[in-house]
Amino acid sequence: MRVFKVLSIVLLLAAMPVVADNAFEPANAGGVNVAPDPNAPVWDGPRAVLWDNGPLVTSAGTGAGGTDESILQSTSLGMNILGFGIQFLSGNSLADDFTVPAGETWNLTDMTFFGYQSNAPSAGTITGLYVQIYDGQPGAGGSVIWGDMTTNVLSTTGFSNIYRLSETSPGSTARAIQAITGSVATSLTAGTYWVEATFDGSASFSGPWAPPITIVGTTNTGNALQGLAGVWGPLVDTGTSGTDNFLQGMPFIVEGTSQGSGGGGGGGGGTGAAAEPIPTLSNSGIVILVLAFIGIAAVLIRRRM
Repeated sequence: MRVFKVLSIVLLLAAMPVVADNAFEPANAGGVNVAPDPNAPVWDGPRAVLWDNGPLVTSAGTGAGGTDESILQSTSLGMNILGFGIQFLSGNSLADDFTVPAGETWNLTDMTFFGYQSNAPSAGTITGLYVQIYDGQPGAGGSVIWGDMTTNVLSTTGFSNIYRLSETSPGSTARAIQAITGSVATSLTAGTYWVEATFDGSASFSGPWAPPITIVGTTNTGNALQGLAGVWGPLVDTGTSGTDNFLQGMPFIVEGTSQGSGGGGGGGGGTGAAAEPIPTLSNSGIVILVLAFIGIAAVLIRRRM
C-alpha cells in the first residue's frame, strides 16, 4: 500500500508540469521562422457576420510578404502570453460569451476561431474542432444546449494572413494564425450565450494555442475562460512579472442569418430592409388639396357657361 501511495504521488508530480506547459505559451518561448507558403489555403471569410468578438491584428501589412501581425505587447505593457492552451487531447479549451439582441432569432451556420501551432506551416495542421454552446457561463450554472466534445465539426482551415509574435521578436513567422471554421447549425433566440471551443492538431508541433483578443495599448481585453482538464478559470495573462491579472478575451466570429421579431431577415445590427412608411397628409395639406379641387371645379363650370 505504501509503495502504491508513493507511486501515485510520483505520477501526479510528473503530470503537473505537462498541464502547466499546456496552459499557455510565454513570450520567451522562442521559435523558428517558417517561410510563407504561397500555395497554402488562405481564409476567404467571413461572409455573413452576426457577431465578431474582437480583433487580433495590431499592425496591418507589416509582416512578412505584407501579412498582418498580432503583436504581444511584452515590452510596452509587460504582457507575457502569446497563446493559451486549447489542446483537445489535454482536455483544455477556451470559452467566451456573445449576445443575441432582443427581438431577434439567429440561425447559425458557422463559427470561426483562431489558433496556431508553433514552428508549423501557415495552414493545414489543425485537424479537429469541437464546440459547445451554453445557456450560461460554463462551471457557473450554464448548461450545454448545442454540441459536444466528441463530434469534430471542423469544415475548413486556412491561413488568416496574421502572424503572432512579441515585441521582442520583430518579423517572426514562427506562429502563423489559422482561421478554424466549424459547421454550427442551430437557432438561438434573444439572450446571452457562451461558446466553448477546443482544437486538435498535428503531433509534430507544439499546441494548438489560441491567441487572445489583442488591442494596442490595452491589457484587459475581455472576460473569457480557460478550462484546464475540465477545471474552469478566468483567462488571465499574468504578465512578465508573473503577478499581473490581465483579463483576456477570445476572438471568434459567428455567422448565419437573423430574423427580427417582426419576421423577415433583419437583425445583425439592423441590416434588414425597413418597411417604407405610408405617405400621410397634415390638416393643412388636406385644406390646400380641397381648395385646389374647388378651384378646378370653378374653372370647369365657367367654361361650360
